[in-house]
Amino acid sequence: MAQDFSFDAVSEVDLNLVSESIQVAMKEISNRFDFKNANASIELDVKAKKLIVRASDEMKIDNALDILYLRMAKRSLPLKNFKKGKIEQALGQTARIEVAVQSGIPVDKAKEMVAAIKAAKCKANASIQAEQLRVSSKSKDELQAVMALLREGNFGVELQFKNFR
Repeated sequence: MAQDFSFDAVSEVDLNLVSESIQVAMKEISNRFDFKNANASIELDVKAKKLIVRASDEMKIDNALDILYLRMAKRSLPLKNFKKGKIEQALGQTARIEVAVQSGIPVDKAKEMVAAIKAAKCKANASIQAEQLRVSSKSKDELQAVMALLREGNFGVELQFKNFR
């Protein structure tokens, strides 16, 4: 009686850590001389899963994003999962940008991962379940090989592996 082993490949972003990073970044921005009179702000919209960065011009927005990304990297947040939009000019001589927070594996990326697993001819089955990828096999060694394959691949999202059974 052979037992199947499995794991889930997920891509998650802890929004509490993002919120903490924003608070620390805003504190630093308020103390920096080059942001004086820039009216810079960073907001997190939890429901829409996006960040809104506002400042007086594009250079200040880029600098604020750099500070925020540095704070998020120190908290080990996956920076691949933050997709910048276009900088828009807003009213009152300000600019803003929306940064989408990618949580979960998109279906097209999951299909790429399944195709990569099949192309490598691993003896493992991969199935897409909501916003995660479940990989199962009769051999733990095959699962380790699939994990190495997924780590090496560039799928545009940061992967974590959970639910080892």
